Amino acid sequence: MVNQVTHARIEGLLRRYRDLAREHPEAMSQITLAELAESVQQSNAIENSTLTLDDTEQILDGRLPRGKSNLREIYEAKNLAAVTTDLMSSAEPLSIELMLRWHGMLLAGIRDDAAGRLRRAGEWVRVGGHVGANPEFVWGLLSDALTARHEAGLNAKIDAIARFHCEFEIIHPFVDGNGRIGRVLINKQLQDAGFPPIIVRARNRQRDYYSLLATYARTGNHAGMTRLLSLLVIESLHKRIALVTSRRVIPLSAWAKAHGISGSIATNKAKRQTIPAFRLRDRWMVAQEFAAGVH
Repeated sequence: MVNQVTHARIEGLLRRYRDLAREHPEAMSQITLAELAESVQQSNAIENSTLTLDDTEQILDGRLPRGKSNLREIYEAKNLAAVTTDLMSSAEPLSIELMLRWHGMLLAGIRDDAAGRLRRAGEWVRVGGHVGANPEFVWGLLSDALTARHEAGLNAKIDAIARFHCEFEIIHPFVDGNGRIGRVLINKQLQDAGFPPIIVRARNRQRDYYSLLATYARTGNHAGMTRLLSLLVIESLHKRIALVTSRRVIPLSAWAKAHGISGSIATNKAKRQTIPAFRLRDRWMVAQEFAAGVH
């Protein structure tokens, strides 16, 4: 469960964000569109794609990056961008049917034999030491996960999304593409609850992301995933508020130097979101005028 202090922070930032979104809807839309390539690149990188952000931007621009000939990775970038773009305009309720449609888009041209369907009898999957659910029970397990999510109270939205994500990844309902679809579904649920999208980062993914799924698989405890999603939501809110209201945003390192703070301390504060820093192209930034807490 999100603790009361974090919940209060999120609620305060969310009110500010929603006020700004009503005043500047086009700005918020453009910020999300500007994140598309980075969101796609980071999610694919979690699954060991070698494409850089520059590569991904070129692919989404209709160009082939120099020296890149892995057709699967190129399709992965294009297809995930198509799913993410569809998500941005989707008002369709979350359902297994929606998951199947997006999965079909994701694996089109990559695994047409498996695209848009759940695992069938005899199709077992393993990720490291974890074996996905018996395919005969996948539909029922997904239905149960959706039911549990719907029963969560309004004050437990992020907690419910975290639990659903952990459950989805443990079930591993598809032959391929489970991680990418799972992270799309995080943003679908955030969007439905009135939150901006987040980007789960590939850097330190074993420690900061996969270990949380492993903990859930062993213990059923999703508190770590709730903490991660809460921090990413706060960062996303800070980003949008700063980009719409600040005269200029600057690298966090420049802000730290100007205020006599070591770069490592500033970065740690950013990671904990105790300062309103956020990442642009995987680089920590902050509003130039921010001075709270500086002595």
